[in-house]
Amino acid sequence: MAEVNGAAKSDSGKTLSIVAYVLFLVGWPSLHLSTIAAVVIAYVQRAETRGTIWESHFTNIIHTFWISLLAGIVVVPLCFVLVGIPFLIALIVWFLYRTIKGLVRALDDRAY
Repeated sequence: MAEVNGAAKSDSGKTLSIVAYVLFLVGWPSLHLSTIAAVVIAYVQRAETRGTIWESHFTNIIHTFWISLLAGIVVVPLCFVLVGIPFLIALIVWFLYRTIKGLVRALDDRAY
């Protein structure tokens, strides 16, 4: 019975990590409302997937969110003096890179 529960946990972890990554990608046009939903999913599921490859995906989602938020708080005001625009572009590219890399690895059943 333990193997059945482990397989169900694995399938659930995969599905929810993919959903969270898609919510991250949809977050840009939706003013990041879906990004917040993805982080909530990640916090809830990270504890439930402890010790599996899916834990690394949920940890990646959480780290990407907080680093992007904190960097955005610093970079966005700098855009008003034009210095921040290259940094904002770099932040967006970094966010998309980590999200797309995580999505691809989740689809391939690999840890982040």
